[in-house]
Amino acid sequence: MTRYLLAIDQGTTSSRAIVFDQSGNSIATDQQEFHQYFPKDGWVEHDALEIWESTLSVCRGALKQAGIEAGALAGIGITNQRETTVVWERDSGRPIHHAIVWQDRRTASLCAKLKADGHEDTVVDRTGLLIDPYFSATKIAWILDHVDGARARAEAGELAFGTVDSWLLWNLTGGRSHRTDATNASRTALFNIHDQDWDPTLLDLFRIPKALLPEVLDSAADYGTAQPEWLGAPVSIAGIAGDQHAALIGQACFSPGMAKSTYGTGCFLMLNTGDRAVRSENRLLTTMAYRLNGKPCYAVEGSIFVAGAAMQWLRDGLKLIRHASESSAHAEAVGVDNPVYLVPAFTGLGAPHWDPHARGAIMGLTRDTGIGEIVTAGLQSVCYQTKDLVRAIQNDGASLASLRVDGGMAVNDWVMQFLADILNVTVDRPRVTETTALGAAYLAGLQTGLFESLEQISELWECERQFHPTMRPALRESLYAGWLDAVERVCNN
Repeated sequence: MTRYLLAIDQGTTSSRAIVFDQSGNSIATDQQEFHQYFPKDGWVEHDALEIWESTLSVCRGALKQAGIEAGALAGIGITNQRETTVVWERDSGRPIHHAIVWQDRRTASLCAKLKADGHEDTVVDRTGLLIDPYFSATKIAWILDHVDGARARAEAGELAFGTVDSWLLWNLTGGRSHRTDATNASRTALFNIHDQDWDPTLLDLFRIPKALLPEVLDSAADYGTAQPEWLGAPVSIAGIAGDQHAALIGQACFSPGMAKSTYGTGCFLMLNTGDRAVRSENRLLTTMAYRLNGKPCYAVEGSIFVAGAAMQWLRDGLKLIRHASESSAHAEAVGVDNPVYLVPAFTGLGAPHWDPHARGAIMGLTRDTGIGEIVTAGLQSVCYQTKDLVRAIQNDGASLASLRVDGGMAVNDWVMQFLADILNVTVDRPRVTETTALGAAYLAGLQTGLFESLEQISELWECERQFHPTMRPALRESLYAGWLDAVERVCNN
């Protein structure tokens, strides 16, 4: 009998569920957007209950579209937007505050004080992360300090913290499982990636009670059972990884030196470094790639906060396009030699700049500038930001012969060709571009025995198209110099 895997891909702007077969083929997909809350400048929130309800809805929808019952599932894999912080009551399961999203910058002043007080080296040494509002620790502290009675209740063990994977797991298991995996734990700034445990020094530094935290398991493990009331039958939850880690797995980047870049709401480039936690000297992050059978695998990562979200803004905010698919026609008409630069620092700049106070700007405008130039600049901004990351990786002594790409923007041929040109590396696009969900499915498949090894998963990866650099070096250097000038202006404001 054919067995299937259900991947939950809970993202920043939508929840999605995909049913995969034993060969890694997508059988059915359901997706649902949910509301974004922006209470103040630089603040971004989600309704955690809406995240759960939308996730449950798409799981049911995907099974219905696939024409299968939950009993045909070997297991469920969960992948999720990372760092987003939920705190809820253990007895009722109700969140005590909106989820604070990874993009949120409300704790910038606290982070600045911690850095000024000389704590950043301690955090980097233990977690591989910088002190930044991006990560969960200061978000948890903010909730405990701003919700009446929350800190006392947390210390008494009445509250639970989780990134979105833990929140979904708690709900799927009816409150029986309060767990997370090592990749999501590694993004909180509370988890020691060398000792593979919550770090007492960091808990004291950020004032986080340990009673609040979930148990940390391998990325493929027995996380518990989804209760039959949700999908119609009990189903094993067998794999969890943060979205970028899951994409690395879905791209089969299992050997040191292999790299992938995911283009979703943000953009995240991850380079596998094997069993060595390599410390970047160029403000990239050292993080978990995954942990299997108790053995950690590490990666270097560059995080860009706004990629696809820039096109969403051009569509919904400025209404310059009706559909993201229209952007290619504009870019074809304008061409690569575009004098306009869009720096999408809507919630600050991520790696390698790490400037939470930077804000977005469009530069190079003239009387001749039209919609086409601005839309094209939005597409190019994603590639320029990736170039920033690759340059930092190269300055750390690593090199990229090729880059595997995935995510929504990876299907855009114009963007992928410009990416290859501006990076001067070959860009490989796989047959399955939804590799984040696929990675979650692979993890569940490893735990439930559908897949025997990482080598077997590697054999399933197929390249759909390669993009080779063809741009003249002088043009590449000129365009990128213009981008660096635009970023410098934003950071200096």
